[in-house]
Amino acid sequence: MYFKRALLYLVLISACVMAGAPLLAREGVEVGKESAFANLVPAAEVEQSARQQYAQMLKEAASKNALGPDDHPQVQRLRRIAKELIPFALQWNPRAKDWAWEVNLIGSNQINAFCMPGGKIVFYTGILNQLKLTDDEVAMVMGHEIAHALREHARERMGKSVATDGLARIGSTIAAAAFGINPNLTDFVARQGANLLTLKFSRDDETEADLVGMELAARAGYNPESGVSLWQKMSEANKGAPPQWLSTHPSGNSRIHEIQANLPKVMPLYERAKAVR
Repeated sequence: MYFKRALLYLVLISACVMAGAPLLAREGVEVGKESAFANLVPAAEVEQSARQQYAQMLKEAASKNALGPDDHPQVQRLRRIAKELIPFALQWNPRAKDWAWEVNLIGSNQINAFCMPGGKIVFYTGILNQLKLTDDEVAMVMGHEIAHALREHARERMGKSVATDGLARIGSTIAAAAFGINPNLTDFVARQGANLLTLKFSRDDETEADLVGMELAARAGYNPESGVSLWQKMSEANKGAPPQWLSTHPSGNSRIHEIQANLPKVMPLYERAKAVR
C-alpha cells in the first residue's frame, strides 16, 4: 500500500508536467538545496565504502553475539517500520530506488541509531529499551537517520574534506569519520564519531534531517507529534552528559520548537495516511 501511494504521488506529478499544467505547491517541509560539496565525491564510491563498513560491522557484531536474529521481535518491528517509510524516501533522492536497503539491530547500551549511505540502517538496543520508544517515535528516529542518507550529508562532509584538505580520493579514515562508524565496532569509536564534525555544520544537518524525517514518518502514517515526546525522552536521558546520538545535535528544546513550528506542514499528510492504513 505504501509503495502504491508513493508511486501514485510521482505519477500525478509526471502527468502534470507532461500536460503542461502548473505544479501545485509541494506539501511538506521546506529545506535548502543539496550542498555543492557533495558533487566533489562520487556517490557510488561513498555507497561502496558504506557497504563494506556495514558488512564488517555486522560481522563483528555477530562474532560477539550482539547481532539481532531475523526472528527477533524488535528486528521484525524495525523492518516493518522501515518498509513503510522507504517508499516515501524516493522523492527525496532518485538513487534511493536502487539502494539495497538493510535494517539490523545490534545489542548495545548505546542510545544510538544511524543510516549509512545506500540505506544501511542500524538501531542499538539501548535506544529502544532505555527510551521505551513507541512505533511513532521509532519512525521519527528512523526517518531522521534515513534523511541523512537521502540528503547525502556524509558525502557532503567528504566533499568538504576534499575541498579543504586537497584530498584526491576518499580515504577509509575520512569515511569512518563522516559516517561516525568504525568497522571494529568499539564503543569508544562509536561515541567519538559525531565529535569529528564541526558543531555548526552538524547542527544544520541535524535540523534538516529532523524536518525531512518528520515528513517521511507522517507520509507513512506515523504521528509527527511524537517528535516532541521523543526529544523529551532524549532530554531526560541526558542527565548532564548527552547520549552519543545527541553529542553535537541541537538541544532538545530547540528541536521540539522546530518540530512544533513545522507540524502544520505535515499533519495533513499524516491524517490522510492514517485514514488509509
